[in-house]
Amino acid sequence: MHRVFIILSSVDTVVHNELSFKYAYNALKQGWMDQARVILWGSTEKIDAENKGFIEQVKLLIDSGVEVYACKSCSDNFGSSEKLSEIGIDVRYAGTFVTEMLKEGWYQLTF
Repeated sequence: MHRVFIILSSVDTVVHNELSFKYAYNALKQGWMDQARVILWGSTEKIDAENKGFIEQVKLLIDSGVEVYACKSCSDNFGSSEKLSEIGIDVRYAGTFVTEMLKEGWYQLTF
């Protein structure tokens, strides 16, 4: 089984629109990966809660089967945990979660 998790930490929405979102979506759609997860970590969470285009892209990922998560510590700091949850993002503490995926042999990308 091939599984990838993608950490989105950049505030550059062009990077996400042109690279990270497209890869996450196509990883499942094209059968490149069996499972794909996107993790919003850091300032990306603030963009997600405020930018309607970004929100729509995240919803598209969720609807396509990509699992989307956000770091609870970061989103609490930005005051965006509730908004992210409303969008359908699983908000949880990311450190242990990421470590477990690494130990389980997941592929990892960071944008």
